[in-house]
Amino acid sequence: MKLYYAPGACSLAPRIALQEAGLPYEAVRVDLRANTLADGTDFKTINPLGYVPLLELDHGERLLENAAILQYIADLAPAKNLAPANGSFARYKLQERLNFIATELHKRFGPLFCGASDEIQAEIRAQLRALFVWLDSEIGDNDYQFGANFTVADAYLFTVLGWTSLVKVNLDGLTHLAAFKENVAARPATQQAMADDKRQ
Repeated sequence: MKLYYAPGACSLAPRIALQEAGLPYEAVRVDLRANTLADGTDFKTINPLGYVPLLELDHGERLLENAAILQYIADLAPAKNLAPANGSFARYKLQERLNFIATELHKRFGPLFCGASDEIQAEIRAQLRALFVWLDSEIGDNDYQFGANFTVADAYLFTVLGWTSLVKVNLDGLTHLAAFKENVAARPATQQAMADDKRQ
């Protein structure tokens, strides 16, 4: 498998999941500004949409979007319990949360990174703050989003939380969310994925 990634991007989530699953993969770095690979290949010949992550399987099939990629990785290593069983209500709750992270959290960060007006940025920060307050109450005293067991949704939320300090989203007082972030950061798979993300 190949994971096309960019340092600091949301592709960190599948890197964490791949480490947790113990699956071998090749990391292929993408320069998102130039939309090229290290060898000069135009990344849009691989992903016409021009963003990461992209997971390329050994037989050539490709997957886009974290919600799909993360579940695929989890299903490759069922013994690791990175996602509930397919068809279970718990699996639908995981899908619900993955889609929440993708659409309600992840996408809201775009204007904060791309120089939107101060007024728009202030509004988006307030929206994100409200969503993180809700998540803080949802997590409560649990180690992770769904209790004591780490899932691929935790890798995705951890990745998005990593951006909050860069764009000054206020998480003051959200102690459950802070503990969650520390729990995920302490996992060996997370530490390895973050080190690889910076080094490769």
